Amino acid sequence: MEHTILSHVQIKHKIERIAYQIYEANVFEEEIIIAGIEGGGINFAKKIVATLKKITESKITLCKVMMDKRNPLKSGVSTSMEEKEFINKSVVIVDDVLNSGTTLIYGVHHFLKTPLKQLKTAVLVNRNHKKYPVKADYKGISLSTSLQEHVNVRFEKQNDCVYLD
Repeated sequence: MEHTILSHVQIKHKIERIAYQIYEANVFEEEIIIAGIEGGGINFAKKIVATLKKITESKITLCKVMMDKRNPLKSGVSTSMEEKEFINKSVVIVDDVLNSGTTLIYGVHHFLKTPLKQLKTAVLVNRNHKKYPVKADYKGISLSTSLQEHVNVRFEKQNDCVYLD
């Protein structure tokens, strides 16, 4: 059975709040790189980018982070940007759901190989089942759920929602 946690309007408000928090932390930056983890993370990142472009004159760059989410150690992590393009820049890694922390920690690890001005993380849903010591700097909602429950994020034009199975 499906139980709605966030409606389209609520998600829109969360995106705006997160975008403003990112802007406030980077108010003097010439460029902010929003690195979305492929899948739901890149879709969430695109929405944050669209909102940031409305509220700041800074250059907002979308970067796609690619990995095999089931085995990131074996597959490795790659990005749509070359490493030299984010040297000494402010980077925000974005994913839709922070569950065990595996995906986010491997994404963070990839960016830590490069000298950055700042590295932050943003998620729409923060669950409390972390396997790794990673936290979301910006989060839409925090949920305490059982391990058997599954959080789904659906990004559809005018019908975004977060629901629990």
